[in-house]
Amino acid sequence: MRSIRRGDSGPAVAEIRSILVGLELLSEDGSDVFDDATDHAVRAFQQSRGIGVDGLVGDETWGALDAARWRLGARTLFHSVPNALVGEDVRTLQERLLEMGYDTGRADSIYGPRTARAVAQFQREVGLTQDGSCGPQTMKALRRLGRKVVGGRPQWLREAEAFRQAGTNLMGKTIVIDPGHGGGDDLGVVVPEGPLRWTEADLVFDLAARLEGRLAAAGMRVHLTRGPHPAQSMNGAERATLANSLGADLLISLHLDGHENDAAHGVATYHYGTGNGLSSTVGERLANLVQREIVVRTGMRDCRIHSKTWELLRLTRMPAVRVDLGYLTSPTDRDRLVNPLFREQIVEAILAAVQRMYYPVEIDVPTGSIDVRQLRVALGAGS
Repeated sequence: MRSIRRGDSGPAVAEIRSILVGLELLSEDGSDVFDDATDHAVRAFQQSRGIGVDGLVGDETWGALDAARWRLGARTLFHSVPNALVGEDVRTLQERLLEMGYDTGRADSIYGPRTARAVAQFQREVGLTQDGSCGPQTMKALRRLGRKVVGGRPQWLREAEAFRQAGTNLMGKTIVIDPGHGGGDDLGVVVPEGPLRWTEADLVFDLAARLEGRLAAAGMRVHLTRGPHPAQSMNGAERATLANSLGADLLISLHLDGHENDAAHGVATYHYGTGNGLSSTVGERLANLVQREIVVRTGMRDCRIHSKTWELLRLTRMPAVRVDLGYLTSPTDRDRLVNPLFREQIVEAILAAVQRMYYPVEIDVPTGSIDVRQLRVALGAGS
């Protein structure tokens, strides 16, 4: 869909405003105009849901608004094929079950088979009919019972334990590298510079291809989500589905940023998290390692790590991060990013971060201290 923005009007805007009124982010006045108050309400909603705050209602923001219509208990939830139920009520149920020790997987707002199994397990333990649906009786039992798990959510504990048992060697582990944008007219940030034209899609693919070679040399199975010139663009959900189908252990998505103020510069890394305490522990650790290695090895400005609920981070079943590797609109960042030697520094930083992911915390090493050339040497010595 075309992004709806300030100044637009019509039935779609009226529906957006109606949802925002229901969420108590906007006062009802019968208008169908996307005015300043609507813009402020949309931005507040995006901030609360961990979506990029731009005031535009595109596919992802509209999906989140549509899901936000539902409150837990307002409808019976069940596993529906092929069109699964999606909504804020599903996410609330998933979070509630996770707190009680039931494995719903990631709280992705989708009532899939894993969520239905968790509901059925809960129903069995409280003496209800095990149909995997959440109706009035199941809701009554959920309200009556308290948390069973203290000190960490089981999903994240399982992720952390899986990494602990995986061993420190990168050999045989699977990683998906996702060069952002690409396909059709989706070039991402585009900046003309004299006779040249720098595009986010081209630069991040070059980075991804370099990273693919280095990770493969260290023994990993590496998949890219796209080639250099794909015929069609892919959205976050499609990229997540691809990564899930490959059974990846990690996913790293590469992007560049842009801003109307060319003074904006620096690197930032994002992991899955809702902003209300629900966060992928392992994903957050990967984001921290990637961010710190890049900052230390390149000297780029540290724009820190942040939690987001973007589809690529929310729908993947493995720890996933998105790295915004500088602002293409910044003369400072751009001069460095267009230099192949600098892009090699970024690749080495990410490779070091991936290796450190598999080090137990007790034997981790200082940031910037891994000689990534030794990873290939060690692989050759072991073969």
